[in-house]
Amino acid sequence: MKKLIVLGASGSIGRQTLDVCELHSDKLELVGVAVGKKKEYLEEILERFKVKYAYSIERCQDLEKKYPDTEFLYGDEGLIELVRKEDYDTLVNALVGFTGLRPTIEALKCHKDIALANKESLVAAGDIVNKLLKETGCHLYPIDSEHSAIWQCLAGSNREDIKRLIITGSGGAFRKLKRDELAGVTAEDALKHPTWQMGAKITVDCATMMNKGFEVMEAHYLFNLDYDQIDVILHDESIIHSFVEYKDGAVLAQMAMPDMRIPIQYALLSPSHEESPYDQEFDLGKIGSLNFHSMNYERYPLVDMVKKVASKGGNIGAIINGANDTAVEMFINHEIGFIDIERAIFAALDNIPYIKDVTLDDIYKTHDKAQEFVKDMFKK
Repeated sequence: MKKLIVLGASGSIGRQTLDVCELHSDKLELVGVAVGKKKEYLEEILERFKVKYAYSIERCQDLEKKYPDTEFLYGDEGLIELVRKEDYDTLVNALVGFTGLRPTIEALKCHKDIALANKESLVAAGDIVNKLLKETGCHLYPIDSEHSAIWQCLAGSNREDIKRLIITGSGGAFRKLKRDELAGVTAEDALKHPTWQMGAKITVDCATMMNKGFEVMEAHYLFNLDYDQIDVILHDESIIHSFVEYKDGAVLAQMAMPDMRIPIQYALLSPSHEESPYDQEFDLGKIGSLNFHSMNYERYPLVDMVKKVASKGGNIGAIINGANDTAVEMFINHEIGFIDIERAIFAALDNIPYIKDVTLDDIYKTHDKAQEFVKDMFKK
């Protein structure tokens, strides 16, 4: 029985993780959850599962009385206290944003395995995370469908035989628009993703393709490959989630309907492919055809930017991440335009000092500086 704590349990990935736990209750035990401010959903979880620990930002005195066998934790330190609990095996980090970095670090220090959906942990601090993985002997299991696909395609292979990884991307809500048509698009338009149902922040990242830039960075840290060995291709249907090309010309692809419960389940139960009777049947006859388009880096300059600058390492990821977080939030709040997100990230890279050999403190400070820079940039 694998014992789990799930952070971000009220988000899209978190909710689907709980579905997987419920389906495979003979193999997965939910020990604790963190839900942010969604008290009503926390109560729903407590009705479905007998969890030992429950975290929320604000105190829930009525739930404390109703569920006396559950230990409730609150506030910033409450989340870290939850992660440091001894009686679980694997942390599912499905937090959105930079908040997810510290729990990843603390869980590894406590010798816990990580099932990771939080991009920022690797984007901002990939070298630090990998050092901790090596020191502790812990495992990191990717939840993103693209990285799960690569992981599966690499099974049994020799890493020196890999020629390149090819990450697929849908192109987001504006994939049919030319670049000169993007100036007037709205946040509401950006949130209409053609194939996936996700939270607001990641859906906007799909529209800018910043998410694909982040996934390139994650792949670098997950699979220890140079950036020139990681490519991106546009794929309309989101059926093939990534390819691995080998030096002998063989290309392996992992295919599945766009349902995040499939990679979540694999992250938690690998190497087994357990039964997963989810909603969508895989029928190539009905799908009919799959469509691909070469990556247009002029149309999506943030992916090109990552491939050019991310190899510098250091605090580059924290600069990109902090600038993007703030710019996306401002765009969703109708404070800036869509193209301004790109402008903010490029400007932050030009103005925030680069640090080669970074500490975790450097990462946090850089992220904060990038956020403040973007706020000030648009105030002016």
